[in-house]
Amino acid sequence: MSRSAGAQGRPASHDDLVGAAPPGDHGLMMTVFEVHLAEGSDGAGLLSDEVLSETGAQVMTLQEAALVGFQGLQGLDGSGNVRLIAVRARDAAWIHRCLETHGAVTAFRAHQVD
Repeated sequence: MSRSAGAQGRPASHDDLVGAAPPGDHGLMMTVFEVHLAEGSDGAGLLSDEVLSETGAQVMTLQEAALVGFQGLQGLDGSGNVRLIAVRARDAAWIHRCLETHGAVTAFRAHQVD
């Protein structure tokens, strides 16, 4: 059988699918990457269009992050150009690999957020 079987051996249907868990304490976890860029880099192309589309990652400056509700964020003295990347925790490894291989990234840290 090429399709998975649903209840009572019939082909799977929408009635057999389990819905997403309701929001609450067990909602989606996020990872926020604090990305330090080389001097003179503007962060353009930090993530490809494909990665942005597939993961829904949001790339922000510290000022943009403050506007959408991230509190208490300040660049460290001498840290240069900083970007924050917010992504679902399940996609964090993909973003991590992208940052490791990007020539303009001098350092990054990942922070888990509820």
